Amino acid sequence: MRAMVLEAPGSPLQQIELPQPECGADDVLLKVSACGVCRTDLHIQDGELSGPKLPLIPGHEIVGVVAAKGERVERFAIGQRLGVPWLGHTCGHCRYCISGRENLCDNACFTGYTLNGGYAEYAVADQRYCFLLPEDYTDAEAAPLLCAGLIGYRALVAAGDAKRIGIYGFGAAAHIIVQLARWQGRTVFAFTKPGDLAGQCFAKELGATWAGDSTTAPPDEMDAAILFAPVGALIPEALRHIAKGGTVVCAGIHMSDVPGFPYSILWGERTVRSIANLTRRDGDEFLNIASKASIRTVVETFRLEQANEALDRLRNGSIRGAAVLVIREF
Repeated sequence: MRAMVLEAPGSPLQQIELPQPECGADDVLLKVSACGVCRTDLHIQDGELSGPKLPLIPGHEIVGVVAAKGERVERFAIGQRLGVPWLGHTCGHCRYCISGRENLCDNACFTGYTLNGGYAEYAVADQRYCFLLPEDYTDAEAAPLLCAGLIGYRALVAAGDAKRIGIYGFGAAAHIIVQLARWQGRTVFAFTKPGDLAGQCFAKELGATWAGDSTTAPPDEMDAAILFAPVGALIPEALRHIAKGGTVVCAGIHMSDVPGFPYSILWGERTVRSIANLTRRDGDEFLNIASKASIRTVVETFRLEQANEALDRLRNGSIRGAAVLVIREF
């Protein structure tokens, strides 16, 4: 099979011919049709996340059909379309797993990081960590739901019952979650990098009540803010604009250092918290609600061999919505 492989952090991906992977007893072999390109893939390529499996096939928003399955696989049939998310395996017996917090598992494995992912024509995944996908999405449209959607959903849940929500960084996750928040009857203020007028217009198209750059005060005090942009300086910026008792949710897996800030903007029982990974319950809940909320994903597609171009475009902020690799045969 063809695969795009990271051999060392800081280097471009290489297109390599590899043997088709084999299934374990609990695995499915997917013929990959699409795989989303996520900012986490950039953090891995750029060496900002330590300890990846190397060499590595990145990609953790995988859509494909079951081509083969292991002897213990009963959940899925040959030919079914499945989605594979970031969480690829948990131990099931650590204190986090047994308390319903498998996203914090001490021995978790992650697709496209410690397990090979979907920048390839075939991928293997543990059946227990795969999802059936809503039928009203094409393969490319469904791919961003599997991380941008799932992590965004977990971040939105962490914001509680906030009625006025600020979203900092209007990329793949934000463009999905603004739609869900509006469907739930919330007011959304969107913050983009300074000068990104196109991003601000895009946010308004998808339901944001107001959009401006990240250094601007919103038109009203916010009950919560979700940070998708990996910029530590945005934490005190968001704190200055949320009401007492409000929450700032940091939804990225990596963020630049947080600068010092006065206690006065945290006081008043304001909370700063992070989101780590996802649970299978998040997946079941969000994928069930996505169609009901009429969430649409805006995608820009690339061929498998264009993975480096897609990553570069994501790095410089020129993707509208989400980038997706569409896997094609020779």
